[in-house]
Amino acid sequence: MLAKRIIPCLDIREGQTVKGINFVELKQVGDPVELGAKYASEGADELVYLDISASEEGRRTFTELVSRIAARIDIPFTVGGGISSVDDAGRLLDAGADKITLNSAAVANPALIDAIAAKYGSQFVVAAIDARTVGDHWVVTTHGGKRPTDRELFAWAREAADRGAGEILFTSMDHDGTKNGYPCDTFARLAELPVPIIASGGAGTADHIADVLTLGRADAALAASIFHYNEIPIPVLKRALNERNINVRL
Repeated sequence: MLAKRIIPCLDIREGQTVKGINFVELKQVGDPVELGAKYASEGADELVYLDISASEEGRRTFTELVSRIAARIDIPFTVGGGISSVDDAGRLLDAGADKITLNSAAVANPALIDAIAAKYGSQFVVAAIDARTVGDHWVVTTHGGKRPTDRELFAWAREAADRGAGEILFTSMDHDGTKNGYPCDTFARLAELPVPIIASGGAGTADHIADVLTLGRADAALAASIFHYNEIPIPVLKRALNERNINVRL
């Protein structure tokens, strides 16, 4: 059985790591290269860097940052944010990223998933999906959770996988930054898809992560605040998961 993965997420704005709650109230939490190197040395399995810069200048800074990360860090890392063409993806992969995430642009133009997967391979493409509950349904949102769409989570996740996404990264906008746990029932449904599922949004304790990896059947857990503020150091988390007989790389 494949080991479950622990993935710190670093949101990047104008070259700095930031963190907020429900994508607002952003605070700087450190240099992205140094923070990534720290997490790699502590036993993180992968890293995710998401560019949330609004400006073109920020986008250029991000590509330069990816090159610096690749030169410094020896674990796989995924990058996303503002990727809207095959060329955008190619630039980041050429800079040294191992995978790219597609979010808002793929919702607007689903064929982008097919195009990037066809050129670079499904293993390079992660479909990042942000959604929140509206009544009984999970509604897919774009633009950092601000814009609801007419797409439903499970149908869109299946379509993304069918089009060539090699993994699904789902963030519950209802849970993001709250530290109240992940919606495990939702992840268990997503786990029926034929691609790995990365769980995001809600980690507050080691038990929350253990639950989403077992009850939620997620392949990986992604978190930000608990690592950035050193609330649960990665070695402590992995030992706790190991004690619960969850297969992790120690």
